[in-house]
Parts: sequence; structure tokens; C-alpha cells
Amino acid sequence: LSGLNSDSYCEISQYRDQHFRLQEKSLKISSTLYVGNLSFYTTEEQIQELFSKCGDVKRIVMGLDKIKKTPCGFCFVEYYTRADAEHAMRFINGTRLDDRIIRTDWDAGFKEGRQYGRGKTGGQ
Repeated sequence: LSGLNSDSYCEISQYRDQHFRLQEKSLKISSTLYVGNLSFYTTEEQIQELFSKCGDVKRIVMGLDKIKKTPCGFCFVEYYTRADAEHAMRFINGTRLDDRIIRTDWDAGFKEGRQYGRGKTGGQ
């Protein structure tokens, strides 16, 4: 249980790409989470129910197949405060939703167009 109080759950991901340096500052103050490994059948309502346990959710943006406009296994959850987003990182990352172990990561903030998955298998 001591691990649940650790700030390691709120650290920025170790993943780095060519745009990371530009985003690092935004990630440290962001109240938006990327949520991955969702079932294609998970609804926005289910996500709202789970993530609202950690604070007031400002909006949820479901990841969609670019052509079919159907869910493709990820979403963005934006909170009103960074503190609420940190709670979600601590307590929701690695939990099970729709028989899938979901993962959360910090996101620099949703921008239009990012809701569309890449490729045929979905995901971002």
C-alpha cells in the first residue's frame, strides 16, 4: 500500500520522441490524461463513471477510427485541476475496465484531430 502514496505514479513517462522537449513543460502542468488499451466496446459513460471517482472531469474525447468513426481503444480525459488528474494517474493506471487493463499517461493537451487512431488496429 505504500506504493499507492508514491509520487512515481505521477511522473512523466520515460517514453521520448522528437517532440518531447517541446512538450515537457506542458506535460508538467497538464490536467489531461491519455488512456490506452481500452476495449473497442468501452463507452464514454463507463470512462466518466470510473475517472470521476478521482475528481471532476471536464471532458472526455474518445479515440475514433478515422474512416469508420468507431471507437479504437483510447481516449483523452481532461480534468479541471492537475491534482485530480494526479489522483487518476495514481489510482486508475493499471486497473481493469471492460476486462482490459488500462494504462494512463500524461498528455500535453488535446488538439482537434488527435482523436483519430493510427492504422487498422486502432490505438494512438
